[in-house]
Amino acid sequence: MSAGNEMLQASRDALKATSAYKRIARLFDEGTFNEIDSFAKSGDDFAEAAAGFGTIEGCPAYVFAQNSDICGGAMSKAQASKIKKVYEMAVKTGTPVIGIFDSIGGRLNEGADMLAAYGEILLHSNNLSGVVPQIALVLGPCIGTSAMIAANADLVVMSDKGELTLETSGCCASSEDAMKAGICHIAAGNEDEAINTVRTLITALPSNNLSGAPVTDMFGENTGAALTCSASAADVIAAVADDNSFIELQKGFGCAAVTGLAQASGTTVGVVAYQDEIDADACSKAARFVRFCDAFAIPVVSVVNATRFASVREAAKLSNAYSEATCAKVTVITGSAYGAVYIAVAGRGANADVTMAWPCAVVSPLAPETGAMFAWNEKLAGSENPVEDRKKLIEEYAKTECTPFKAAADGFIEDVIDPSETRAKVIAALDMLVGKRVSRLPKKHANIQL
Repeated sequence: MSAGNEMLQASRDALKATSAYKRIARLFDEGTFNEIDSFAKSGDDFAEAAAGFGTIEGCPAYVFAQNSDICGGAMSKAQASKIKKVYEMAVKTGTPVIGIFDSIGGRLNEGADMLAAYGEILLHSNNLSGVVPQIALVLGPCIGTSAMIAANADLVVMSDKGELTLETSGCCASSEDAMKAGICHIAAGNEDEAINTVRTLITALPSNNLSGAPVTDMFGENTGAALTCSASAADVIAAVADDNSFIELQKGFGCAAVTGLAQASGTTVGVVAYQDEIDADACSKAARFVRFCDAFAIPVVSVVNATRFASVREAAKLSNAYSEATCAKVTVITGSAYGAVYIAVAGRGANADVTMAWPCAVVSPLAPETGAMFAWNEKLAGSENPVEDRKKLIEEYAKTECTPFKAAADGFIEDVIDPSETRAKVIAALDMLVGKRVSRLPKKHANIQL
């Protein structure tokens, strides 16, 4: 072996023993990872991150992994250069990017170069948003500006050792804190679980914004119990999705909206289930998820059983997300959907392609209380017990004027279905919408309420 070959082998052996390379080896299919700029230097040492490409369950992906074993993974000009190259190649090839974060911060001795490095990475990440999926895998400290880069990803997965915060003191940085703040999508129990979660997510996502929702033969079966009118949001999701395919996102945030990715007859779909009063956090969570699905042409299945919004600003944000989305949208009303809720997420204002309801649903452009007083108020004239009679009037109005059959007759919904038919009807609608194409008026973007 020549001296050059010996030096090459020694360098590779030294790098493979570090944390970043061990994590990459667990993330990618065996033997598929190819490194980029492996001999890039930061001062006298190797750059503080590994970068390259390979396959995960056969799906191509790029990765950069901060290497805490080299100068604590501190951000430097050399590290930023490697990360930027990953972003640039991802744009050219339409391939997802995974960032593994574990760093003590930035190389302060580089001064302005370090600041410029952070800025350029944020710029490249923003430009890549909506073009290819970006996943942040936070396995160690991710503090200060690095936290902004990670939070900029489409999906954030954290291990129990992950720390994500702008505070340089590390305050409020745990995965639980990030989940409560709506930043973390999945909090894993440990590092191996977090890495395996990312492997699963990559297979569920399209490679880019032009490739469409992936289809897999891994699932396709559903052995869940038959639905009834008393079914919860979780029950409906379990009945619609293929067995063991639902991946819930942001579980600890905005719980009035359940969001996640699933397969329906093998095709990836985004699921949003609304329940009870839709608060500000739930609106924000659902709006961002719908926009994410729309960016990558992932169909959205909405399950609605909610009475009202708690925030005008956030309701406007959610309405904008739905009306602007051009991906396939199928809505199932399983309970209450009236007033602003119906208009924003279920009706024509939501630009839904197909809206169906269970026979027990309450569907109306107006809340029963409002509709009864507006249309039938004269029936209370001369009442000796107006409070009790008002309650009875509202109940009668709901039973006669707010039924799904009346809504279907008036053209507010496309179909009334038995709960047991839900999965079959949703899949049929999604199959019909595979070729959906929509042209929009030329504009830069909508001015969504934020």
